[in-house]
This record gives sequence, C-alpha cells and structure tokens, in this order.
Amino acid sequence: MEIRARGRPLSIVESESVVAPASVGRTRAFASLRNRPFRWWFGAQILSGSGGMAQLVGQAWLVLHVLHGGGLVLGALTATTFAPVLVGSAWAGSWLQSHDVRHALIGTQVAAGAIAATTGVLVATGLVQLWMVFLLALAGGCVFAVDQPARQLYVVNLVGRERLASAVGLYEVIINASRLLGPALGGVVLAVFGVAACFAFNAVSFLPPLLVLLHFRTRRESDTAPRRHSRTRQALREGLAYVRRTPEVAACILIAAPAGMIFNIGVALPVLATQTFGLGKFGLGALIACFGAGAIPGGFAAAYARTHRLGRNTRLLTLGAGLAVIALAVAPTAAAAFPLMAGVGFLSIWMIALANTLVQVRTTPPLRGPVLGLWTMALPGLTPITAVISGAVTQFVGPRAGYGIAGLLLTVVALASWHRLGADPEPR
Repeated sequence: MEIRARGRPLSIVESESVVAPASVGRTRAFASLRNRPFRWWFGAQILSGSGGMAQLVGQAWLVLHVLHGGGLVLGALTATTFAPVLVGSAWAGSWLQSHDVRHALIGTQVAAGAIAATTGVLVATGLVQLWMVFLLALAGGCVFAVDQPARQLYVVNLVGRERLASAVGLYEVIINASRLLGPALGGVVLAVFGVAACFAFNAVSFLPPLLVLLHFRTRRESDTAPRRHSRTRQALREGLAYVRRTPEVAACILIAAPAGMIFNIGVALPVLATQTFGLGKFGLGALIACFGAGAIPGGFAAAYARTHRLGRNTRLLTLGAGLAVIALAVAPTAAAAFPLMAGVGFLSIWMIALANTLVQVRTTPPLRGPVLGLWTMALPGLTPITAVISGAVTQFVGPRAGYGIAGLLLTVVALASWHRLGADPEPR
C-alpha cells in the first residue's frame, strides 16, 4: 500500500523516512526488516529460493533416471547454466547502471518462471529430450546473469547503505534456509507428484517476488543527482578501472572466486564424504546439513557487522574460513568432520556476506552496477572453471586435496590481501 503526500505516491526511500528513521552507527541484524517492502521481499525470496532448490532435485532425477544421463552430463549441465553468468554478468551489471533495476527484475522473474514452466510441460507431456534440457538451462543462465546483479542493486535501493549489512546477512540466511528446506520439499514433491511438479513448483515460486516488485517501487540512490547514461561498454571499462584502483574491492572479488569452490557442494565434497570418511547417502546428507546449520547463524553474524570494520573483519574471516576448510580436508575421522563442516558453513557465509557488503558500501553509486556485475562474474560465474579444477584435483590427486584446495586458495588470498583490507576507509 502506497503512502501519499499531497496526493503524490511516496517512493520507498521517502516513505521509509516517514515511518522509520534510518539507523546510524552499528547496523543491527534485523534493521533492514524495519523496511516494509524489504520484509515482503525477504519473505518472497524464501519461497523463491526453496522453489529453485526443489527444481534442482527434479532436474537431477530427470537427467539421471528419465533421460539416462550420468554424472558427466550433470556436470556439463551445471557448466551450461553458469557459462552465461561468467561471460555476461559484468556486462549486465554495467547495463543495469543506466536502466530501471525494478523493471529488469520484473522481466527476469517472468522469464525464469516461463522457462521452469516450459520444462515442466515438456516433462509432463513426455516430449522432453536432453538437448531441450540443455537449451533451457542455457536460457536460464542468461536470465540469471542479469537477475543476480539486479537483485543486489534492488536491495540497496530498498534499504540504503546504512542497513545494507543487515540486508546482505539476512539474504545469506535465506539462501541457506532454502538449501535446507528446498531439497527436502523437492523430494516430497518428486515422490508424491512426479518430476514435472518440481518444475511447476519452481515456476509458481516466482510469483511472490513478482507481486512484490509490481506493488513497491524504489528510488535509485543516484536519483538525487543527474543520471549518467553511459554506454554499457564504457560503464564496464569504468567499473574495471574502479576495481583496479580500489584495493579493498579488488581483494573482495579475489576472495569470491575460491569461495565458490566451497559453496559448490556437488564436486569434491561427496567424494571426500564417501571415499575418505566412509559415509553413505544419509551421512552425506547429514554432512551437507551441517554446513547449512552453521551457515544460518553465520548470516545473522554478518547482519550485525560494523561498516567501519568491514575490511579487517573480512580478512580475518577469510583466513579463518580457509583454515577451517583445510582442517576438514585433513580430518582423521567422520566424527570430526561433522562439527568442522558446521564451522566451515559459519565462517564462509559470514566471510562472503561481509565481502559482498564491503564491495557495495565502498563503491560509488554511479559505478555500483558494473562492480556488482564483476562480483557476480566471480561468484557464482566462475563455477564452471573452479568446478573443473576441484574435480580434476579430486580425481588425480585425491579427495582431501580436491576439497582442501579451496581452503589453500582462500588462505593465500587472505594473506596476500591483508594490507589492502586493513585500511578500512570511510564508505564512499
């Protein structure tokens, strides 16, 4: 419901100043939820994220048991999905800088829902073939490349920089809650209603965020200044130049690349769990659940972040997460692996949420789109490359090395970026 002043609808930024003054100083975990539109967006994302995870369950079953593919096909499908993110997200972020982010998100919700619905119809009618699944995954990846930087820009337009740490931390809670709820829900939908229903459920899950986007409008942070209508290519060049001359932002983007190897739980971790620790399918599920159990409080911890200590806390957490991954990789027994996995989830999510917040707080508003596009290119855009590296090390060196390489790279990046992240200049 819009708030009106003298017959004129107020924007989100204006109405928020009427009902709840922005917090200053320390950003509390739930500060962003004081913003009514963000509360609705937060709830919609829980449903949407769970739908996406449920579709992954159905997609894996479709490829393995209906279309008779194998693990290599699943890996190729993942690479197909994320290849457009790697190639196009930096361009998309630059394009978004001079376009309406809300309108872009409306488009991505409609497109993603249509892709999921189309796949469901093909499965239900028995017409689906493997090449169709790949083609639709490629189309979904193209949508994802625009959707991810747009989501981050939309959130900062909703809550402002003062509550950004709270919003980013809570978003990590959403992601990891959906990782816990989504697969379980997907399994139930798959067992009761079939494969096509998993895709249908995901298609429907895009409706709540779409309704929020249609109902609430935002004001761009830069609306108080003259808008820049730079060409996309020029904006991208300016974003790259800005990252090069802003050491703390460059360091965070470097951190994001190996972090993606931790979050990609479908490559080295299953081999480590089954071949090294001797766990079965239930043990593997429990190990993954431990990551989620640690990640959710990690997101809340990030939501309490002090914006003036983001750099120092990010470097400490990066080092801690790297060492935790290495400790899990060399754990002597499965009993030791479970609490270590919870520690990896806690530290890595806290780390990546703070790094994301730092990138957004340190970046000037006119360049936030291109820079967030570069962030998305690093995480999750580099997944096709880092997954191949992790898989190759796992196969040719061993599961411990395949999983531990992410920790080693994070540790190296933390030490190499120690000075860059220690200055903590004032937010721009």
